[in-house]
Amino acid sequence: MSLSHKQKKHYHSIGHSLNPIVTVAGNGLSDSVVAEVNRALDDHELIKIKVAIADRDTRSQVIQELCKKTKAIDIQQIGKVALILREAKKINVKLSNIR
Repeated sequence: MSLSHKQKKHYHSIGHSLNPIVTVAGNGLSDSVVAEVNRALDDHELIKIKVAIADRDTRSQVIQELCKKTKAIDIQQIGKVALILREAKKINVKLSNIR
């Protein structure tokens, strides 16, 4: 799924007020981290994650791998925080950050 510039800009503005839900630390992408990100995406659709890895290239690779495993879209990366999106199959209006 590809997003237009206008859509990305809209998600940036929504994501600005969000706090990171999941933190990926030095252990990398364990199964429990991927499961927690999947749960958060199912509930909220648009989430921030914090990747506490010092090396920029490694951090970017981890975010891309996480997006691949969860079938999410990388909206934005700023420092150690990434904003990712995956539209839910079953939308919960009370929990969703984009509805």
